[in-house]
Amino acid sequence: MRRTLRSEDFGNRSAPRRQPLRRNGVAHAVALFLLTLPRMIENLHKLESILGYSFRRPEILERAVTHSSAANEKKLSAHDNEQMEFLGDSLVGFFISDFLFREHTGLSEGELSKVRAHLVSAANLSKLGRQLELGEFLVLGKGEEKTGGRRKQALLADAFEALVAAIYLDGGLESARSFLLRVFKPDLDIVASGSLQSRDFKSQLQERLQALRCPPAEYCLVKETGPDHRKIFSVELKINGQRMTEGLGDSKKRAEQEAARLALDVLPTLYAIDAS
Repeated sequence: MRRTLRSEDFGNRSAPRRQPLRRNGVAHAVALFLLTLPRMIENLHKLESILGYSFRRPEILERAVTHSSAANEKKLSAHDNEQMEFLGDSLVGFFISDFLFREHTGLSEGELSKVRAHLVSAANLSKLGRQLELGEFLVLGKGEEKTGGRRKQALLADAFEALVAAIYLDGGLESARSFLLRVFKPDLDIVASGSLQSRDFKSQLQERLQALRCPPAEYCLVKETGPDHRKIFSVELKINGQRMTEGLGDSKKRAEQEAARLALDVLPTLYAIDAS
């Protein structure tokens, strides 16, 4: 009986199966990068205009605004701004300490520490970040984008520190110093007036609430982040059960003061909405 030959009878001579085409991940990433490059360059130029500083090496500025969530998505963990935050944190602390030491010789060590703690706090740095519109220029991953990362206090503070590091790496100490003194000028003017040292925002808020016939503010510790030697406390402030602000600080007390300070800025508007 005649047997029909099958492909397996030919061993290795059988034709190989056609494999499905796989997308080249590297090529896809490169193509996507090239598509977004013109917009990225335009954004960096716009940010330079706001900063009042032109980078000789724009790739440093690009890294300073790249959050780890975006770098992880693109498999570029070495190109996020986390290490630059570390450097920027030290630079901000150094320059502010140096300025206070030279210009406010009449303040005690305790008073200098209190003023510096306020100036370099995450809440104050995020405020400066908002003034510079940093949120608009952050490069975020999809998850951070969806959860409002461009408005998050911690991300703005971190980006501000990374930005200071970028200016230092590109232009040196004097460039970083000039930039910081310029953006901190309103705060430093308040220090010079002596009003910052005497401020107790919680007491001021309580007086304002009493005048508006509101219930007392409630302070609730909602989060602690960072290592033990450098913890950041997050305190939520509520009035009549309505969440108003969230303050950050290197102690629970300072976080409460920061939450109260932020509430003083928005209290009339929010209370009018709540009362209606």
